[in-house]
Amino acid sequence: MKTISELESKLSEPSDRLIEDLSKLDGDILILGVGGKMGPSLAKLVKRGIEAAGIKAKVTGVSRFSSGDLRGELESAGIETIAADLLDEAALAKLPSARNVIYMAGNKFGTTGREYFTWAMNAYLPGRVAEKFPRSRIVAFSSGNIYPLTHIGSGGASEETPPAPVGEYAQSCLGRERVFEYFSRKNGTPLVNFRLNYAIDLRYGILLEIAKAVKEGTPIDVSMGQVNVIWQGDANEMAIRSLLLCDSPPVTLNITGPETVSVRWMAERFGELLGTVPQFTGTEQSTALLNNASQSHRLFGYPRITLRQMMEWTAGWIEAGGDTLNKPTHFQERAGAF
Repeated sequence: MKTISELESKLSEPSDRLIEDLSKLDGDILILGVGGKMGPSLAKLVKRGIEAAGIKAKVTGVSRFSSGDLRGELESAGIETIAADLLDEAALAKLPSARNVIYMAGNKFGTTGREYFTWAMNAYLPGRVAEKFPRSRIVAFSSGNIYPLTHIGSGGASEETPPAPVGEYAQSCLGRERVFEYFSRKNGTPLVNFRLNYAIDLRYGILLEIAKAVKEGTPIDVSMGQVNVIWQGDANEMAIRSLLLCDSPPVTLNITGPETVSVRWMAERFGELLGTVPQFTGTEQSTALLNNASQSHRLFGYPRITLRQMMEWTAGWIEAGGDTLNKPTHFQERAGAF
């Protein structure tokens, strides 16, 4: 892949598994927060999947659409759009009903110094959305950050691991889940809390950050020495398929790839692919933010795109001078300050 259009086409390519599940789904699909990093490709993926399944369902994306040409891009792909600030009560009230809601709105980076806004987006708004859509299925994007750092030999935090969020961003993510759970139990709203760790797009993500550092000779901090990653297209597919799993009380799912991956190992492999020697700083710690997604793999199967494939694509993207979003993940952060 050398161009954005090739990348977007790959990210929005529906699998047979997705097409089969969409054929079982009734009703329209409303995507709240479609303007984020993952939203546009998710919207295109579900639209292509619906067309391949031969079903009648409308896909609508909601965002502020405050800059760029994303709105036109989505509409040209057959996705209806609504420009709205979800924190505006009047705008939220005007949104159409939908049998299926994928909730992607939230705030992470820039939390430090604007904690009030992060809590409003991540914990207050979910309650307003839950009251607006009490009869809808809701898949609510959450984060593996709600878990504590776990020992690197433990296999990572599973859905059975008690939350212990570090820092206000992670705390607000747990707040989002708890507020959604309250309304799910109160109103019988079927819901999935979708705890995602590190989706990969060639324009951003852990693999891009490590590969760029290797290419540029920038030292790579290995204090967070182990991570999980998943191809963004696979994560989006699992989110859409999760609509069929929504229940009350809510279902919780960890979403990431099957490997616990060494940051040092990845840097060394990128060094081989890019013809340079990686530089390191720091020392690997005995704990890391790790997510055990074996339950979602049981339900959905393993991700289609492998770690090695993602790494090869990422190295090729960098060599070709591909566009990047300049949105670092801060995966090295151990104190929860975003």
